[in-house]
Amino acid sequence: MADSTKPRIELANCEDVPEILAMIKELAAYECASDSVEATEDSLKRTLTFAPSGAAHTNPGYAKTLILRLPSHPTNPDDKPEAVAGMAMYFNNYSTWRSRPGIYLEDLFVRPQYRKRGYGKMLIQALAQETCRIGGARLEWCCLRWNKPSLEFYDTLGAKRLEDWVSLRVDGKELENLAMGRTPALKKGR
Repeated sequence: MADSTKPRIELANCEDVPEILAMIKELAAYECASDSVEATEDSLKRTLTFAPSGAAHTNPGYAKTLILRLPSHPTNPDDKPEAVAGMAMYFNNYSTWRSRPGIYLEDLFVRPQYRKRGYGKMLIQALAQETCRIGGARLEWCCLRWNKPSLEFYDTLGAKRLEDWVSLRVDGKELENLAMGRTPALKKGR
């Protein structure tokens, strides 16, 4: 039986979508990118995988979310029992060289009022455990270069910075152009 004075981590269910969306918006605000959030409750329901719950949900989803809930009997008098304190959104990736799956952490977020309690460590540890459970080769993520507190936190966990690797992305109009063959390289046909 779970200790009611300890926080718990579980796979999000469909009913957690409002909290997930709120944390996505809180993270975007922290990164000064609130205008970039396109996620909605409906889009999250269509694209995430959820734990079984009372709500019917058959979408296999593309990503999963671990939710960290406060204890049902919190020791801090300001804490609301079972409030959502943080999340880790992730999806599976694959290493061709190792021929093994892995996990890519898309977003780790602990609400400001719950920071410095070890909750970020708990979420990362849960992801490491999941990576090991699936026989995974690695747990990976990116962090903004300016986010010194997070980079220092990740250093304490033993994470290695991959300075030789460059993150690349195609999105928006450029993604559409690439898909339709409208980039200079594809137009040349070589």
